[in-house]
Amino acid sequence: MDNIKEMVIKKLNEREVNIEDIAVLVYELQKNYIPGIAIEECIKTVEDVLEKREVQNAILTGISLDVLAEKNLIEEPLLSIIKRDESLFGIDEILALSITNVYGSIGLTNFGYLDKIKPGILGKLNEDKHIKCNTFLDDLVAGVAAAACAKLAHSKA
Repeated sequence: MDNIKEMVIKKLNEREVNIEDIAVLVYELQKNYIPGIAIEECIKTVEDVLEKREVQNAILTGISLDVLAEKNLIEEPLLSIIKRDESLFGIDEILALSITNVYGSIGLTNFGYLDKIKPGILGKLNEDKHIKCNTFLDDLVAGVAAAACAKLAHSKA
């Protein structure tokens, strides 16, 4: 597949995440700040975020690490740390923060909120962590949503 964005979307879909799931997070965070915002605008903004190479690289890296952990192809003690999604690990959040910063520091506050509350698809990914390793994926999805919120905030300011 030549188009990296298409590959990223395919990998997200394989992990049961789609653009609309992320757009719903964006919509819920922005509806009180951008009157009349439509879900279609949120979908378009998520797609724009996914155009960024650094976003694509972060997502591909994180999903690969989750998959390797599921297959027990990472050495201990790192394997157990990733599989348990230990709270002091933090590397999953750091990778996601590289996405939030693409559109400025405003993405950081949105990310923190999403990471704490875990609405929508983020809650589902967290519930599924005993079936699949989503240690990186949930934070990456939150990072994309937070970046899309920041992009919208900048465009409406």
